[in-house]
Amino acid sequence: MHQSNALFQSDLPHLELLNRGKVRDIYKVDDEHMLIVASDRLSAFDVILSQPIPGKGEVLTRVANFWFDRTREIIPNHLSDKPLSEVVPDPRQREQLGDRAIVVRRLQALPVEAIVRGYLIGSGWKDYQRSGGVCGIELPPGLRQADQLPEAIFTPSTKAEIGGHDENISFDETVALLGRELAEKVRDVSIRIYSECAAFAREKGIIIADTKFEFGLDDDGRLYLIDEVLTPDSSRFWPADQYRPGISPPSFDKQFVRDYLETLDWDKTPPAPLLPDEIIERTAQKYAEAETRLTGSA
Repeated sequence: MHQSNALFQSDLPHLELLNRGKVRDIYKVDDEHMLIVASDRLSAFDVILSQPIPGKGEVLTRVANFWFDRTREIIPNHLSDKPLSEVVPDPRQREQLGDRAIVVRRLQALPVEAIVRGYLIGSGWKDYQRSGGVCGIELPPGLRQADQLPEAIFTPSTKAEIGGHDENISFDETVALLGRELAEKVRDVSIRIYSECAAFAREKGIIIADTKFEFGLDDDGRLYLIDEVLTPDSSRFWPADQYRPGISPPSFDKQFVRDYLETLDWDKTPPAPLLPDEIIERTAQKYAEAETRLTGSA
């Protein structure tokens, strides 16, 4: 594992902090660039936990960069050629950031989260049990929890502010927000990225059950893949050798923490309970194992 110490919150006084999200700290570099730092913060049920998961931000960044590289023939992404040393000239600050920081182009983010589901799990499974479909998309009867869907489906949602919950929306509502041409492009490219990358991951022993993409536009209206892509935070990763339909498979992501929190008497409002050291350690190991399996690096 090439990881530095845990980083709960970055501190770069020479740059203007634009936003501190659940996981990422975003700084202004200039009018055309931003610095994104993936911290080791972890959120569960939309509550940020007070303890970091050591190395998590570095894993997320390296895995996202791996996928950005693999998908650049499909769609351009927000990564910039500007070196980190130019943006963070202090070597001690760069050392603290480790592999957590990327310099990206400033783009106009679309107000929609592009969710692609290849398997019936989570809120999709609940929706199917209730309605026989997911987000208004009809599915065959008799599917079990965690079954693979006949084909991947696009189930977008709106973006919530911190502390809020994303709301699933129909494709027609997506068209109303983006216009038909852009909505169709986002849908088609999302399904293509998911399908191609899920096939690659399957060969590496990982099932990507579902995932969330974000997109942005440049001044010319060109579409870019932004934020993170196919990480254990934005996707549901299952070990293929432990996959069995009919049950919720174990996963390489924060579902492990969610499952632990579900055993506690907690109403899912801040502050979150403290996690035992063992849960923190096992969660860090799960993130690290996902990266190792996918990229072959450790």
